[in-house]
Amino acid sequence: MSLILITNDDGIDAPGLILLAETLSAIGRVVVIAPDRDNSAASHSLTMRRPLRVMKRAETWFSINGTPADCVTIGVGKILEHKPDLVVSGINPGPNLGDDIRYSGTVSAAFEGTMFGIPSLAVSLAGNDPFFYETAAGVAATLAGDTFEKGLPADTLLNVNVPNKPQDEISGMRFTRQGRRRYDGAIKETADPWGKKHYWIGGGVPIWQEGSNTDVEAIRDGAVSVTPLHLDLTNHKALEVIRRQWEFKN
Repeated sequence: MSLILITNDDGIDAPGLILLAETLSAIGRVVVIAPDRDNSAASHSLTMRRPLRVMKRAETWFSINGTPADCVTIGVGKILEHKPDLVVSGINPGPNLGDDIRYSGTVSAAFEGTMFGIPSLAVSLAGNDPFFYETAAGVAATLAGDTFEKGLPADTLLNVNVPNKPQDEISGMRFTRQGRRRYDGAIKETADPWGKKHYWIGGGVPIWQEGSNTDVEAIRDGAVSVTPLHLDLTNHKALEVIRRQWEFKN
């Protein structure tokens, strides 16, 4: 039976994680290794300035007082008896689309699995509470089965965003490219009781860059977005241009 490592960035008690584990247990042996608390927007950070503690919550459930990437690293290196056949991170309550993937702990856990050479999926629900976790769990199970059967290209993970709708309202599944977006008004200025100025990053109004075949477009159309992400961040087209146009003096 295939071994599936499940993690997230919302913590060991997150409802999306629990339902994902229950659903994927029908197609493989599931081990859950997740942060002991919310680590949203932790990105791909590793904890290197303090020791980490593993707590066994149940026979195949473990929490770690660290980041999502910590959970995959320690899970693969110390907890699991052998390298898992699949890493699935999620279900995140909220989208991980466009530029947000750079900050996402959900996606970064899948990146960490990919760095170990393990096929990996990151699964998010694009919408607001109440969340239809059952829809995303079903999509995750389908893609996990496809991954077992067909595999993934080297150094590639799948970033999956599912419209926050009942299953019968989903308008299909698309392979997409990463979109772009920025936030207007994402930095809030406030003051403490002593009048000292502070800043709070978060919220704001998302402004999407228009484009075809993007993850954003798929979600707007009510379809599941499946975006292949690659470990290699090199801009290969730019590399060729720079090689032709720039001259380094020795």
